[in-house]
Formats: sequence, structure tokens, C-alpha cells
Amino acid sequence: MTSVSLYWRIFGLNAVVLGSATALLLWAPVTVSVPVLLTEAVILVGGLVVMLVANAALLRIGLAPLDRVTRLMTTVDLLRPGQRLPVRGGGEVAGLVSAFNAMLERLEGERASSSARAILAQEGERRRIAQELHDEVGQSMTAVLLALKRASDEASEPLREELLQAQEITRGSLDDVRRLVRRLRPDVLDDLGLVSAVTSLATEFSTHTGLRVVRRFDPDLPALDQEAELVIYRVAQEGLTNAARHAEARRVEVTLRAAEDAVVLEVADDGRGIGAAREGAGLRGMRERALLIGATLDIWSPDEVSATGTGTRIRLTVPAVRKQS
Repeated sequence: MTSVSLYWRIFGLNAVVLGSATALLLWAPVTVSVPVLLTEAVILVGGLVVMLVANAALLRIGLAPLDRVTRLMTTVDLLRPGQRLPVRGGGEVAGLVSAFNAMLERLEGERASSSARAILAQEGERRRIAQELHDEVGQSMTAVLLALKRASDEASEPLREELLQAQEITRGSLDDVRRLVRRLRPDVLDDLGLVSAVTSLATEFSTHTGLRVVRRFDPDLPALDQEAELVIYRVAQEGLTNAARHAEARRVEVTLRAAEDAVVLEVADDGRGIGAAREGAGLRGMRERALLIGATLDIWSPDEVSATGTGTRIRLTVPAVRKQS
């Protein structure tokens, strides 16, 4: 059965309406006087209104799929994949909907590929910078620290006191460099695993920001590959950073638990909540990382988390590595 094109459907609808009006004028016992009488004017205006209403209703039905495509076009977000329109019937409208769905699928694939390349390049750059900080800046500052110690051992007062102060400043700067290196490239993730890495991250944030970080980790988590563990670590890192910088939170709870063939990370704070605020680069970066490994990311503010605010919750669900039989 050949589908009727949109052009002929609209033409047919208008032809039906106009043909019905013409038939009424030809065969109905109605005449038009000159000048037009009031009753004749009422009949003509009533007929015009009926034609317009019928034409509008028929066009509304015929063009409804285009309205659905337009609404989805204005709300679609490639970082939230899976948004599709149902294809009903045939003809040009159904073909348009199918083409739009195919375009979304292609764009989502291209966005995921480009995001993967960008994230991998970013991690490579982080690794390179961390290595340079460790090998060059860290070693240079260590050499300066040793030189200051030798000088302070041989110096007399009051120069010795000043050298000791410089030594403490240098030691503090060296600790800052080491902490920056750990943030750029979490070696503990490769050496000790995901739980130890997130534990170290939470402890560090609690120490340096004053946030109370509560950890709840399941003892036996499903197996994950290195890429998935790195994504979980980065999302936890970004969630803690947002809680410390933007949420005005005092308490953050970090949870790692096992679900059905998945690992779930949750970061919940008692801050002011995300509300209707526009997502920034940090949250969009988390979504891109989730897409990289096929995980799902949900960010929302519950109605009531604490008396101090609505709070923000971040939930990352990562599929576990399937065991080969």
C-alpha cells in the first residue's frame, strides 16, 4: 500500500472542506440578497466558522507528529541518551520521525566517541603533568629542603631561626605539590584499588576543607575494569569538590555499594541543593565520563535531606565486568 504524502494529505483535507462548502451553497435552499440580510449574514458567517474549525482540527491531526519532533528538538540533550519518538503510521511524517531518531542515534555515538577521545587525552595530560611535578618540581624542592637543613645546622642565631622558617615553608609547599600530584593522577587507585583510593580522597577532603565526610562502603564489590574505576574516582572527586565549593555543605556522605551486576556510587550533601541552577562544566564532565563507560548518572535535590537545605545527590551506576564462562 502506497503512503500518501504530506502535501496530498493537506490538499485533500482542504479540498474536502471547500468542496463541502461549495455543495452547501449549490444545493442548500439558501439565497444571498443585495444588500445582505441579517439572517443570511449569520448563516454565511456560521458556515465560515464551521469550515475554519474543521480545517484547523484536520490539520492539527495531520501535523501532530511534527509538533512532537519540534518539542523533542528543543529539549534533547546528547548527554542524556535514549530519547526517541515513536514511529506511527507511514508517509512523510513517519519518515521524518525515523530520520530524526536515526540522527539522534548517530549524534549520540559521535558525541560519545569525541568525549572518549577528549577524556583520554585529558587523563594523559594529567598523567604527564603529575609526572613532571613529581620528577622535576618535587625533586627540586626536596633538594632545596635538604640544603636549607644543612645551612640551618651550620648557621648561628638569628639566621638559623629564619632558615628553619624557610624550611617549614618549603616542606609545606612540597606537601602541596604531592597532594596536587595525587589529585592529578591517583596512583593509589592503581596500587591499592577503588575502595582505598576513594577512602584516601574522602580523608584528604575532610582534612583540608573541614567537611565532615561519612563513608559507607560495601566490603565485596563486583569487579570493574581500570577505566570504570577511574570514572568512579573522578565523579566522587567532582562531587566532593562541588560540595566544598558551591553547595555550602557541612556534611557529605559517600557510598559505594553493590547492586545487581553493577557498582553504585552516591555522593549526598546537606547543602543548598542544585535547584534550577544550570549545570556547569563539572556536572557535564561527569555525564561525559559516565557515557564513556556506559554508566548512568542521576543528579537531583531531594525535598528534604536536612534542616539546613535540600542538599544534592549524585548517583553513578556502573555496570560490572561480566565474568566469562
